[in-house]
Formats: sequence, structure tokens, C-alpha cells
Amino acid sequence: VFSAGHDGYVIPYSDSPLDNENVGEHIYLQLINSARNTLYICTPYLIIDENMLSALILAAKSGVDVRIITPHVWDKRLVHATTRSYYSDLVSAGVRVFEYTPGFMHEKLMICDGEAATVGTTNLDFRSLYMHFECGVLLYGSRALKEAGEDFLRTLELSRRIEKEDCKAGLFRRIGRSILRLFAPLM
Repeated sequence: VFSAGHDGYVIPYSDSPLDNENVGEHIYLQLINSARNTLYICTPYLIIDENMLSALILAAKSGVDVRIITPHVWDKRLVHATTRSYYSDLVSAGVRVFEYTPGFMHEKLMICDGEAATVGTTNLDFRSLYMHFECGVLLYGSRALKEAGEDFLRTLELSRRIEKEDCKAGLFRRIGRSILRLFAPLM
């Protein structure tokens, strides 16, 4: 319980490819694994490894309302195609995936139960999590969480939900998506 005038915690962090600490990945996984009710995510790129994919699927299957917004308008065709290759697994597990339709969205946000969040430069992709210098802030119990949640919901209103039918793909597209995932660490 916070005292009057206390606005929670704002904890800055950084991540470096020059050490063995994957700070951004650990913060994302901690928030995903801590979620009990809601988990809201905005990311321009969704190119995740099996650990992150499994964590998101487990959260959804555990009853957490997991919503992910990615851009509909892409800046890199192959990266966007790789992002979409994860939709089927996520949607089948109960994750609600949306694409922001007005234009490209470059927001990186994860909100857990309206109580904790991170915002910063870290994308949900291999390069950002393991190969780039990144920074962000972890928010806990702060008034900024309410504003971040409201921003997420406004962004959601401008987004199109991806349904199971949208994820269906023929043989060649499935093969193409599998090949793209092989090269995901380079994207």
C-alpha cells in the first residue's frame, strides 16, 4: 500500500549485447508470467523465440486476457510477414491479436494487470532482445499506468482483430513462413 503522495515506482533499465544479462527479455517474461487478469502489448515487430511464445500461450490458456497490437502498415515486408507467422499459434491459444490500421505503429509497451508496465525501445524481436543496446522503464503502482492503459485502449479502437480465418494459409505460405522463422534472428 502506498502512502499519500506516493506515485509508485519508475525504474529505468538498460540492456546490452556485451554481457550475458538479457534484461529486456527477463522483464518481458516476468510481466507475462506475473499476469493474472490482463496483459496488453504493443510492438512493431513480433519475432519471438519458443520461450516467449510459450509464455504468451500459457498466459492465455491460464485465463489471462492477452491482447497484442502490431502494425497493419509495415516498414519491412519480410519482418512483417515473419510477425504474421506467429498469429496462428497465438490466436489458436486464445491470444487476441490486432493490427493497428491507420499507419505504422512503433510503440513498445507491455502492461500487466494495470499494476506494472514497461515502455522503452525494446521490440519483441530477436535483434532487440539479444543484439541491440536498448533502454526502458519499469513502472509499478504509478499514475502513468492508467494513462498507458488508456492509450492502449485508444490504439485498440483503431485496430482490426485477427481472427482464425485470417490465419489460414495454403501449403506454400506455410512453407514460406517456416523459412522466415529460420531466419528470424537476422531480422
